[in-house]
Formats: sequence, structure tokens, C-alpha cells
Amino acid sequence: MQFGIFTVGDVTTDPTTGRTPSEHERIRATVAIAKKAEEVGLDVFATGQHHNPPFVAPANPPVLLASIAAQTERILLSTSTTLITTTDPVRIAEDYAMLQHLSNGRVDLMMGRGNTGPVYPWFGKDIREGISLAVENYALLHRLWREEVVDWQGNHRTPLQGFTSTPRPLDGIPPFVWHGSIRSPEIAEQAAYYGDGFFSNHIFWPASHTRQMVQLYRRRFEHYGHGSADQAIVGLGGQVFIRRNSQDAVREFRPYFDNAPVYGHGPSLEEFTRQTPLTVGSPQEVIERTLSFREYAGDYQRQLWLMDHAGLPLGTVLEQLDLLGEEVVPVLRKEFAALKPAHVPDAPTHAGLLAAREQTAGTTDTRTLEEAS
Repeated sequence: MQFGIFTVGDVTTDPTTGRTPSEHERIRATVAIAKKAEEVGLDVFATGQHHNPPFVAPANPPVLLASIAAQTERILLSTSTTLITTTDPVRIAEDYAMLQHLSNGRVDLMMGRGNTGPVYPWFGKDIREGISLAVENYALLHRLWREEVVDWQGNHRTPLQGFTSTPRPLDGIPPFVWHGSIRSPEIAEQAAYYGDGFFSNHIFWPASHTRQMVQLYRRRFEHYGHGSADQAIVGLGGQVFIRRNSQDAVREFRPYFDNAPVYGHGPSLEEFTRQTPLTVGSPQEVIERTLSFREYAGDYQRQLWLMDHAGLPLGTVLEQLDLLGEEVVPVLRKEFAALKPAHVPDAPTHAGLLAAREQTAGTTDTRTLEEAS
């Protein structure tokens, strides 16, 4: 089970002080948060991709992730999400393969469509074609990482003739891909078709909705012959604010929740925590709530939390990461490991995929020698 954090990189005024960080401060804070995530023992740091204010999450995530890769040694770097609709799949293939080399394989991607309507025409696209763009562009990306020479004709980009994407993936193994979606069955189907991971960022949705999306993906994963439904690769998003006791957590987080750009001035904090995975409370409450996700998502492989949004100051975010790394994740690792059946795989990593390929090659060589003798 992988545990980590994701950022959307919003630049938001702290409602308790009225101070708004500069873009430079927010970007440097994002790097500090990623380094802290590794320090406290988390497995994954993921960044969003944005092209418009109030976000400074990078328009090209590999730029930020390459910098973090150079300052860390172990943590896996990912996205939340890479915009497969408005980003040329050729650039995705090239940029993330380069990042894969620079990070020694510590990279995977989460594909997403993006829901900000004005962004699409900036790149010559139409949000009404979002699903079609996601399907076609990923089909091309999938080939670019697996075929040395690609001829391509589609509806959404210039044709390719005899094109080779460089650099080639590290060790010939493409970065593992998650397909992120909160509401589109077509994306769950796409993830299942390729045998990729499916990430349900259900921070705005009730458990019943997430259950339906994950179950659809699991059924189709099995249908396409990648394994049994319970062996499908599932990730979940979450959101927490932690203090030693729940009263302090609620009191401190409430002004940030009430003024958050994405859900402030809507449902109350109590209503939102009741209806979504948002957990505001003690370490034990976060542990119990996170373990409950398994009841409707099954045994899953990756849990990411949103920790640094809504104007929370950097010092508070780093304190949250200390609590997460010291008191929450160690317990969750133990509990989830005890519950997971042996036949349910871990989340794929570059090292794991490389080892599996070498084991398969060794088995094949042994059979060839036996047949020849």
C-alpha cells in the first residue's frame, strides 16, 4: 500500500491573517512539502497541472518534479493530474520519459481530462470533446512508449510518419499510468482496457458514487483479462486536517474550509465531512476513517491526501505531515497489510516491473534450454 500526498498548487489568501503568499513563495513551499513528505516516510508526492490562476501547480509538471527528484532519493513522483486532453501526447511521452531517466524510475502519471472550460480553447481544443481527446491521445501515448517507430493518423493532432519518441523509456519500461476520474465511466473503462490503474479522487463525492465507479473499473479489468476484479489497481484521494484532538482540529480548520475556493460558502464543515472522505480530527479518527474506505473500494493500492490548500500556511502543512508520517501512516500500513489477501498485488513501480520482466525472461530461458537438451 502506497501512502502520499497531492497538491493542486492553489495560491489562496489565509483567511485567518489576510495574507496571500507570492507565487514564488508558493512554489518554494511546494518543494519543501515534497521533501518533507519523503522525510516523514510517505511514498508518493503528486502535483496537479494548471494553466490558469489561482494555481501555480506547473503547466508542465516534469519541470517541478525533476527539481524535486534532484533533491530527494526515495519518494515516488507522480501527477494529479497530467492533462491528456490539452497536452500533446508526443510532449507527454518525451517529457515524462526524460523525467523517468532523471529520477531513476521514480515516476508514474495520473491522466486526467481537466474540467476548466476556458483552458481548452487556449490549446485549440473543445471541452465538449474531452472524452474523445482523452481516449485518442492516450492511445497514441501508449504506442509512443512501446513502439520504436510509430505511424499515426487521428482526429485531434497532426499525423505522424515514422516517428520515434526520445528518450525511450528507462529500461524499456514505460512509466505506470493511472487514469483519474471522479465521474466518467468512459475513463474507468479506458483504465480497465489497458490494465492500468484507476484513481478515484472522491473528495467531493459520497462513498456510494465512488463504490459504483470502482466496481465498474474492477469488473471491466477482469473482462479484459488482466486478472480478477479484486486484483485491479485502485487509488483513492482523500483530504485530512489533523490535530491531537478533534476539537482543536475542527476549530483551527473551520475558517479555511468556510473560505476555500472550491467548497467554501456551501455545505457546512459537518455536512461535508459526513458526506465525503474529508476527515478533520485526531490521528485515530483519520486512521479509522481511512480504513473504512476499504469497505466500499475493496483492497486498494494507493491512498493520497490533499494537505496544502485553502490558504493553510506552510508551517501548518509541515506539522500536518509530521502527524501523518509519525502517527497515522505507520498504523495504516500495518492494518492494510494484515487485511490484504496475498493474491492482491501492490501498486506497480519501475523496480517491480523490471524485476517481473527479468523473472519472466529467466523462466523463458530455462524452458528453452530444457527443450533443447
